[in-house]
Amino acid sequence: MSTTERTWQGPSAPERLSLLRQAKSIAIVGASDKPSRASYFVATYLQSSTRYKVYFVNPVVKEILGQPTYASLADLPESPDIVDVFRKHDDLPGVTDEAVAAGAKTLWLQLGSWHEEVARDAEAAGLNVVMDRCVKIEHARFHGGLHLAGFDTGVISSKRQVLA
Repeated sequence: MSTTERTWQGPSAPERLSLLRQAKSIAIVGASDKPSRASYFVATYLQSSTRYKVYFVNPVVKEILGQPTYASLADLPESPDIVDVFRKHDDLPGVTDEAVAAGAKTLWLQLGSWHEEVARDAEAAGLNVVMDRCVKIEHARFHGGLHLAGFDTGVISSKRQVLA
């Protein structure tokens, strides 16, 4: 099998919406304090446009967006519902092990991140897995944020969804 062949099937759009709706906290692993980084952009969106408690995991940086960072998922004050991963491919198995040990419910790998072995291991440990999708884009898509910028979200409605 080619290393680029994708056989794993992720959750459907309604299932991803359900994961986002059920979550109360998101830990961003590989969070950066550099505004040019995708993790920083996602963090600013999550803080300003969602109800999630957002945790930043980065063993090098002390603070991001005025919040303290944590060296690892084990150091968080609670088990995160979603672990949003901004790490290189070879780091994903270790992050998965940390997410399982921390009691996370969902492992979410960002755009461009795909690791079928990690997905199988995480699912076997009871986690939901989303790969190659951005939490910010998915949240905005489901909650009316993308159509304002002219994106076709596939949702036909004259009303924005209301968060419960």
